[in-house]
Amino acid sequence: MRARPVSHGTAAVGVVLSAILAVPAQAGPLPWLPPPVNICGETGFDPVNRLPDPAAPPAPVLPPSIDIPIWVPQLTPVPIPDPPHDNTRVAQIPLPADPCRNPCPEVRDTPEPEPESADESASTGSAIALPRIRINPEIEPIPIPVPGGESEPVQVAPTPVVRPIERGPVAAPVVPTRVESVRLVDQVTGHGSANRTDMRWQVDGTDLGLFWETEPGKVAMVFGDTFGEGWAYGGAGSDTADWRSNVLAYSTDKDLSDGITIDSMVQDSACHAAELLGSRKIKNWETTTIPTSGFALGKRQFLSYMSVNHWSKIPGMWLTNYGGLAYSDDGGQTWTKDQHARWENMFGLGRFQVAAMVPQGDYVYMFGTPNGRIGTIGLARVRKADVLNKTAYQYWVDGDWAPAAENSATPLVHGTASELSVRFDEESRQWQMVYLDSVAGKIVLRTAGQPQGVWTSSVPLVSTEMYPKAYGGFIHPWSTARDLYFTMSAWDSYNVYLMHARLNPPS
Repeated sequence: MRARPVSHGTAAVGVVLSAILAVPAQAGPLPWLPPPVNICGETGFDPVNRLPDPAAPPAPVLPPSIDIPIWVPQLTPVPIPDPPHDNTRVAQIPLPADPCRNPCPEVRDTPEPEPESADESASTGSAIALPRIRINPEIEPIPIPVPGGESEPVQVAPTPVVRPIERGPVAAPVVPTRVESVRLVDQVTGHGSANRTDMRWQVDGTDLGLFWETEPGKVAMVFGDTFGEGWAYGGAGSDTADWRSNVLAYSTDKDLSDGITIDSMVQDSACHAAELLGSRKIKNWETTTIPTSGFALGKRQFLSYMSVNHWSKIPGMWLTNYGGLAYSDDGGQTWTKDQHARWENMFGLGRFQVAAMVPQGDYVYMFGTPNGRIGTIGLARVRKADVLNKTAYQYWVDGDWAPAAENSATPLVHGTASELSVRFDEESRQWQMVYLDSVAGKIVLRTAGQPQGVWTSSVPLVSTEMYPKAYGGFIHPWSTARDLYFTMSAWDSYNVYLMHARLNPPS
């Protein structure tokens, strides 16, 4: 879940994430190592907290420039209703047998090395160059709805369903799983990755990497805000860097011990990953649409997502319009946003804005948090046949499954959580939950015998002491009770990494 940089002035949102994911005090970073290099000799990113390169020149005492933002309101017409999303799709050409060969040289050439630039401070004749003061206007859109043109077809609302209150007792507490080790397996996306997503699908910078099994032997992997050519290290890219709100990849790779191989991505043109769920890309109206989980019921695929109104300058916060559901009947190529399966964010207090949804037994369980990173976890359930009927959902409130009680849901655990990922492990018959605890600066694991708990105390998997500005933590569906594979995003490199936790579950 990225916080979009302000392309009209400052890197204010980058500062926001730096604050929420700041590195806590520690004994010291690890020794410097050169960044990883893939089989093609391309340099990737190392998300580990390390000492600086001893051969690098010393950092400047003062920054080269100081930006002073000036807020500038701007009336912005917004045609309504939303126009139809462009669902142009093309089949992927077979990837070359040689992984280092560019599959689409007509789309993008292999970049030339950048020439070294002279040190600006040397030209001043001074040992310490004073920073430049820059006044940067920061546009603040004020959306004004205006009549638009063609829109998506209006969907018929489902018949309301009235569910009774049913008991939902918690299960006996389970013994917490011990974590023997956690290691970084490989960089999944971006320049220098084994998948070479920058050259194959114009995915230079992206985050999240949510998994679900679309069919036996195949997983989908959906990413958040994605940028192509023009993206630069240091967080999310600008609006002009081939910005797509979300993209989707497929993998059949079952051996995750050496990384995950992406077989293909949904494309709208040759070697270009398509945007699945459209967004208006207008701050204070709808900045972007971010997937939060995926699942399959039969041949229909589902995505939960959040419609982001704007990213906040308050650390770890953003405001959503609503949390919603979308579905696909063509294997994930094109998607339809359901117009009625939406959880509105009235006054910013909606409890199910960022959802992780998991089918199990007769139900789909929805674990949800409010917008931002300081909310608590609530729980709901719905029968599989009614997953798109919001009136059929029951919310777990003080030991009962209650209808129409979304904002009364009882918190499942103490403390704050964000970016949830949940799965049911068939082998151990236990539930696994991974999420970012931004207060503790850790991605953690909890387990339980029932979705409503009792959940164990949190067990740390990843610390921002070791991986600065890490977030996410999305479980691969082919994980086991012993081997937990999950994706982690890192803000500065703005790419996705595969992690492996070796667990020692209680016998």
